[in-house]
Amino acid sequence: MIYADIIVDISHEKLDRSFQYLVPEELEQEIRIGMVVTIPFGNGNRERKGYVIGLSDTPRFDVFRIKKLKGLCSSEETTEEKLISLAAWMRERYGSTMAQALKTVLPVREKVKARSRRQIFLNIPMEKAQQILCNLEKSRCKARARLLKALLEENPLDYTRAARDLGINAAVVKPLIDQEVIRIREDEVYRMSVDGSSIPRKELSSLTEQQKHALDQIHEEWSREMPRPVLIHGVTGSGKTQVYMKLIQEVVQKGKQVIVLVPEIALTYQTVRRFYGWFGDKVSVLNSRLSSGERYDQFKRAKLGEIQIMVGPRSALFTPFSNLGLIIIDEEHEQTYKSETSPRYHARETAIHRAEAENARVVLGSATPSLEAYSRAMSGEYALVKMISRYEDRPLPKVTVTDMREELKSGNRSVLGRTLKEAVEKRLEAHQQTILFLNRRGYAGFVSCRSCGEAMKCPHCDVALTEHNNGRLVCHYCGYEQPMVDKCPSCGSPYIGGFKAGTQQIEQVLHKNFPAARVLRMDYDTTRAKGSYEKILSAFAAHEADILVGTQMIVKGHDFPDVTLVGAVAADLSLNAADYRCAERTFQLLTQAVGRSGRGNTEGEAVIQTYHPEHYSIRAAAAQDYEMFYQEEMAYRLLMDYPPAAHMLAVLASAEEEELLNQGMEYMAKFVRRIGEKYRLHVIGPAYASVGKINDIYHKVLYMKHSDPQVLMDIKTKTEKYIEVNSGFRKIYIQMDYN
Repeated sequence: MIYADIIVDISHEKLDRSFQYLVPEELEQEIRIGMVVTIPFGNGNRERKGYVIGLSDTPRFDVFRIKKLKGLCSSEETTEEKLISLAAWMRERYGSTMAQALKTVLPVREKVKARSRRQIFLNIPMEKAQQILCNLEKSRCKARARLLKALLEENPLDYTRAARDLGINAAVVKPLIDQEVIRIREDEVYRMSVDGSSIPRKELSSLTEQQKHALDQIHEEWSREMPRPVLIHGVTGSGKTQVYMKLIQEVVQKGKQVIVLVPEIALTYQTVRRFYGWFGDKVSVLNSRLSSGERYDQFKRAKLGEIQIMVGPRSALFTPFSNLGLIIIDEEHEQTYKSETSPRYHARETAIHRAEAENARVVLGSATPSLEAYSRAMSGEYALVKMISRYEDRPLPKVTVTDMREELKSGNRSVLGRTLKEAVEKRLEAHQQTILFLNRRGYAGFVSCRSCGEAMKCPHCDVALTEHNNGRLVCHYCGYEQPMVDKCPSCGSPYIGGFKAGTQQIEQVLHKNFPAARVLRMDYDTTRAKGSYEKILSAFAAHEADILVGTQMIVKGHDFPDVTLVGAVAADLSLNAADYRCAERTFQLLTQAVGRSGRGNTEGEAVIQTYHPEHYSIRAAAAQDYEMFYQEEMAYRLLMDYPPAAHMLAVLASAEEEELLNQGMEYMAKFVRRIGEKYRLHVIGPAYASVGKINDIYHKVLYMKHSDPQVLMDIKTKTEKYIEVNSGFRKIYIQMDYN
């Protein structure tokens, strides 16, 4: 016997509640997760539609109380069916409850009231209306006369404006409705996420020979019986966006729909302007700054087919398009494509699965592809398309690397090295623009030497140790600890500690050194308000500032033709993160940053300030040499068994009681080591997470490594069952994180 778990409503507040039904024997071969079925529901057994979210051979209740579902609604898949099937795959792949997966993929529906607009229409010929107006004026029905007079001048009339300007109310309107002189029509009005009125329309420009060649390669791949995902590896400024546009145009002309993922809210400003300029109101946008009403309206427009292109960050992947043709993931290497809440899915893998299920195509693009994507392209799992030169053969920026250890030796303790300071002065004199960024976000806990640049690292995991308030240095992979040091163990220098500068300090230094310069700052503090990204970026684009200072968000994907200098104030901060990907993150960020310079007609320059000028990620970024970096980094990953050379599964656990959490994680580690012994599973930890305690909740993590991803999936499934049957874990919140 097969039992189906069914939800009868897909509004978010109902997703946690499912009902179990018996599947009739004749439907056992046909039924699958996501299908729409008819079920007897409630005391009266009235027939309702429901969605299958799970199938099992185990009843949750007394079998005599379980009703039989009536049948399948249709053989045609609905959009909801496709998304529920996707949620089931995510639940299995990444580990979560089905309710969590459903809430991730299904459009927001809770507590959102539709916005409407009421209009007043004249319902009779104008000559007759004129006669009635004369009669109303004679009988001194002033309010009705005002309304009718206004309708003779403007038909229809907005009800809200009429009430405000003419002083009318329901008592005024009702007699005219009863006499069929006027009628009221109420229409739903969408809360629009894009105001396209100020965006000029453009024609798609002709492609360069390099872009045409890239397009031909993609068409060739798409003509195969089983086309692979396409990875476009194009240097910064090579014109990847133009290739995207041409592909989108072709797909839209066939009546299909397109999802374009961008990694940051900040990028949607320029991306949407470009897309709206080319495709008009076929485009909509999603991001986390939209209200629930705005998000719901965009999903509704997508489902009704009123838009064909959705642009947005990770969550836009679940746009309910019924005829999806193409998913584009721009800057595919960005870590924001990985969810930090359960299910901890990756947008790249999830997009490929959705595309395969819906017969759509996937195109990934980056100047600095993730090692996972590039290694798959090298193995033939993805098709690789290269764009090796900039648009119109513009030169790449000239890059200078400043050794900040030498600056300290010469007495310069400013965050601005002499080379960068002189370069900024030249740009101000030439009325050109500068971007200065601080590579700081998320890397405040490491400790390094200011004299030799050496960072304190774990001897077992080769990641930076994190400084804790108790004076200990801790590894958040294996739990290794040691006391805080007062001098560098490498060179003996007393100048060792955490990095203290922030964007505000850099802004103050700029005002002190260049009092006439107009400076804009873009970081978390200045972008909290809705519309703040657009305001800052549009001001900089309009030359209302000479220098833009910020964190990583300002050097990703933006295109400012008059920026001829980019300065990385502290390039190697990310090199010391407690993360095995830190060298990759550093190389990607610096290469992307350098690429923001010289995108117009004037040659660009970049200055990288670092305490590690000899590190391969710094050298490769300065040379804009991806292949050099890839070879070095893959050798390191192979040596340490880190992805993509191997696969890794993390079990993240949190609880209010520290002792309970410690005990639970020790038991889990013993269980995992026992069942993983035959697979030669590599188990690390458990250890405290990078932030071990947040709001009185303790956090720990357990890592597993193996070359075969299926082994980790089997371990995950067995671990989930172990957690489910052991009551001691009920007060511990557990998430799985794959790779």
